[in-house]
Amino acid sequence: MSEKKALIWNPEFETMPRPELQKLQFERLKKMVARVTATTPFYKNLYARAGVSVDDLQSLEDIAKLPFTYKQDLRDNYPFGMFSVPVNELRQVHATSGTTGKMTVTGYTVKDMDLWAETMARVYASGGATEHDIVHNAYGYGLFTGGLGFHVGAERIGATVIPVSGGLTRRQIEIMHDFGSTVLCCTPSYALVLAETAASMGVDLRKDTHLRIGFFGAEPWTERMRIDIEERMGLEAYDIYGLAEIIGPGVSVECPYHNGLHIAEDHFYAEIIDPETGEPLGYDQLGELVFTTLTKEGLPLIRYRTRDRTILRAETCACGRTMVRMEKVLGRTDDMLIIRGVNVFPSQVEHVLLEFEELEPQYVIYVDRGKAHLDTLEVWVEASQALYARGESAIADVTGRVKRAMQETLYVSTVVQIVEPGGVERSAGKARRVVDRREI
Repeated sequence: MSEKKALIWNPEFETMPRPELQKLQFERLKKMVARVTATTPFYKNLYARAGVSVDDLQSLEDIAKLPFTYKQDLRDNYPFGMFSVPVNELRQVHATSGTTGKMTVTGYTVKDMDLWAETMARVYASGGATEHDIVHNAYGYGLFTGGLGFHVGAERIGATVIPVSGGLTRRQIEIMHDFGSTVLCCTPSYALVLAETAASMGVDLRKDTHLRIGFFGAEPWTERMRIDIEERMGLEAYDIYGLAEIIGPGVSVECPYHNGLHIAEDHFYAEIIDPETGEPLGYDQLGELVFTTLTKEGLPLIRYRTRDRTILRAETCACGRTMVRMEKVLGRTDDMLIIRGVNVFPSQVEHVLLEFEELEPQYVIYVDRGKAHLDTLEVWVEASQALYARGESAIADVTGRVKRAMQETLYVSTVVQIVEPGGVERSAGKARRVVDRREI
């Protein structure tokens, strides 16, 4: 194994034998349940109604006796009703907006900020980043947790961080080139925007910059997108996972073996449940991901339903880490589109599109309901420069093949529009992949 593959930030915990790790998790779980029952009225009332207490926890598996926490609970207790400390003990407050309802608010105490820096240091180390790197941080700063999370992690490992944030893409290319950036942090869709912009400027990111590592997350992406990003940018792409309610970025990250994302299990206990029944599922089974924060002070959450669909793997990784790995998120239990009675996940649409080399990984899914009250599914996707140069007949041929592939995969007819290169609107943050006009 190379030195890079062996780089682990905190071997004491990241390579801890699983029996010891599970003992640690159980001790921290009992302390956390006792704490939230005493400090958070929401949990005190929730557990009283359910007739459960910390005394019911005799083993780690007994966590299944505790009721779930939902995103709606955070909205119902907006802004600070879910916090376990007074607001004046918080050092940062962040918030995310949803498609409906109130914002979801999260906050960090001094110890939480230290925890965040620790988990993000693990992220950087997992990809081989060190104090010698220059980190180009193109995640958004502000209420969004992404930019600040990657910033504190870069500082913790001693790297130089450039807080570029999103937007002003041409200037970002100039900075990467002139400042000698070696690590790129942004959403995968924005990485493709950067690659496209660099090409239009005559900059070959593979030859004209020192980029070698990229950490990409905050939205779903596929292996095909990874290959595309790596080929265009000349770096090794790492998938990261996080959500603001739990910590922000820093919940899990890939190692150089790219066989799943290692979860920081000493701080975040992960479960997989049946999304319909709520019953626990074992390792290697597809279900909904549920998290319990084991060490957070400001906003501790017990059995928080993420709505993300994935699989957990428990085997020790070749990198030496013993912590559970989660597979790439395969979709969400709440972003499922029902088209004329058929369940459709956006990740299925993306999987089909990325099978066609003639297309770029830039697309938008439109769902509408016509006068006949029948749902329609329409996909706009960009042609590659090569396909666009071949003309209308070639585009029509590819359109037909894509439609047939969609039908075979989704079991529902799809209108496919292949547009010119650059015809899909770009975003400096999360790409908006689905426009459901039935809600408008």
